[in-house]
Amino acid sequence: MALDQDGIILPEKPPFYRDLRIIKWIAQLAALGVVAFVGWLLATQLQHNLAIQGKEISFVFLSKPVGITLSDGFNTTPTSGMQALAVGITNTLRVTASGIIAAILLGTLLGVARLSDNWIVSRASTIYVETIRNIPVLVQIVFWQVLLRGLGPLTLESGIFNVGDKAVFYASAKGLSFPWFNPTDTRWQWVVIFAIGIYAAKRVYAWRIGVQEAGTGEARVGTWVLLSLAVAGIIGWYAHALTGFMHHVFLFTAGLFETVPIIVYQLLISAIVAYVAYRVVRARLNLLETPNGYGKFSDDDWYRIIAASIVGLLVVILFMTQAGISAAIAGQEDVAGTFMGFQQLFEIFASKFGPGLADSSIPPFDPNLPVLSEGTFANMVGGVGKVFTIQFFALWLGLVVYTAVFIGEAVRAGVLAVAKGQSEAGLAVGLRRGQLLRMIVLPQAFRIVLPPIGNQFLNLFKNSSLAIAVGFSDIVQVGQTVFNQTGQSIPIFLVWMLFYSIGSLSLSSIVNYYNRKLALVER
Repeated sequence: MALDQDGIILPEKPPFYRDLRIIKWIAQLAALGVVAFVGWLLATQLQHNLAIQGKEISFVFLSKPVGITLSDGFNTTPTSGMQALAVGITNTLRVTASGIIAAILLGTLLGVARLSDNWIVSRASTIYVETIRNIPVLVQIVFWQVLLRGLGPLTLESGIFNVGDKAVFYASAKGLSFPWFNPTDTRWQWVVIFAIGIYAAKRVYAWRIGVQEAGTGEARVGTWVLLSLAVAGIIGWYAHALTGFMHHVFLFTAGLFETVPIIVYQLLISAIVAYVAYRVVRARLNLLETPNGYGKFSDDDWYRIIAASIVGLLVVILFMTQAGISAAIAGQEDVAGTFMGFQQLFEIFASKFGPGLADSSIPPFDPNLPVLSEGTFANMVGGVGKVFTIQFFALWLGLVVYTAVFIGEAVRAGVLAVAKGQSEAGLAVGLRRGQLLRMIVLPQAFRIVLPPIGNQFLNLFKNSSLAIAVGFSDIVQVGQTVFNQTGQSIPIFLVWMLFYSIGSLSLSSIVNYYNRKLALVER
């Protein structure tokens, strides 16, 4: 029996097999061991089954011709499996990025409309929401495809607003086409200058917000930001050739990746990994630090610290013992029969700023009307105007219309969560309804609804895999075609899982970042 300095009996320490902390650690390690064993068992069984069939898991198809033609994308006749998958990835990101923007705009409109005092607007939006959200998204996508396929044949007469032998807009069973600013080879030079303009616009935004908070004058934040971006765009349009020097910068950088010894990359990558692991541990310790030292560590704290340390150590050991990984990252060693490291990446960058492109007379974008090809069966010429295939537009429309319903419900809930006194105060100082929504209600509502809206972004991204139902060349449809040609189904499934995991985690990270930025800072 143990006593403290005041003679009070101290509780006896239980034996280790009854210690709750030790039991929880053993349970966690046992669960991890079971998962690792099941994974090893499945991998062994897979190897055995493939060996019986005379097959093996290989990524060589990435550098080999796959003999397929795609229905949509920047390259419809890829010469290798990697090019085909790159087209599929790009198409998926096209649908996701444009779909998220359209869905959030339509969803916000729906959410506000359902709360409108106008009976017709409120009931019409309610009917829309209740109808759309109860129909499976796949059915809606197929419905839009069937509807669009019912458009008439593509002829000059089918165009809208004819201008001589051209038209401003075509809608037919072969797709939709309208005027567009088609990018030229100098667009990347313009992008560099415009990126600098975005940074300048951000500084202008901070400046005008300061003016607004100080009350020293009319801020006009949006006007100043848009003006800054417009100036950057105009400067880039006429002075993009000034960035031609970047060709030599990128070539020099690519040369460094080629000449620097592999051991330098091993040490550099290991140092970066070790630093990241240190920052994770340090951040956790900072949360527990008090004026009197560190507080009590919970099991979750220990798990995070130990996991970060072990994973960091294992990755460092991997890079230090396997020089081929660092060589592949640098571009000095081939992967699946092709070189695709940082050296090749910077060589691609250099080609976008080549000497022949340092010409201000070549505009970064070429505005033009859609053009029909000549022949018995007319087609829309690619690269002239903007062409949406029926497959793309049906998928995009189905995803946007469906996802916007759930975003609208989240926005409606967020608006209702804003205190009524906020609206009354805005009306009391003379704000109109539109100003009240834009300046007071919606900013506070979006602080509340951002997490559920982020979930809908993820749903839209993952639902884009339904493109295979309408024949659109997304990563799933392209991957299926590739493994039908090559027989490499396992590598394709691994690519799918890796792509959707990275995409989902990236979207979640972006939403979480803005969620933290919008969070109220408490005293």
